[in-house]
Amino acid sequence: MKASETRELTTQELQDKLVEEKSNLSKLRLTHTVSQLENPLKLRDARKDVARIKTELRRRIIEGDTK
Repeated sequence: MKASETRELTTQELQDKLVEEKSNLSKLRLTHTVSQLENPLKLRDARKDVARIKTELRRRIIEGDTK
């Protein structure tokens, strides 16, 4: 997910997406712990997606923007 895509979503959609991405990240971490992932870069991408969503939510709180 790109930063431009996160800006287009509403705040509620971002919150839902955050829960979904955190769940996905925890599943990837568990899978990676048990057996090696085919592509370990998926972990990094998942972490960055969570960070992008959190950053956009924080920006909206600071600016008072409630799309």
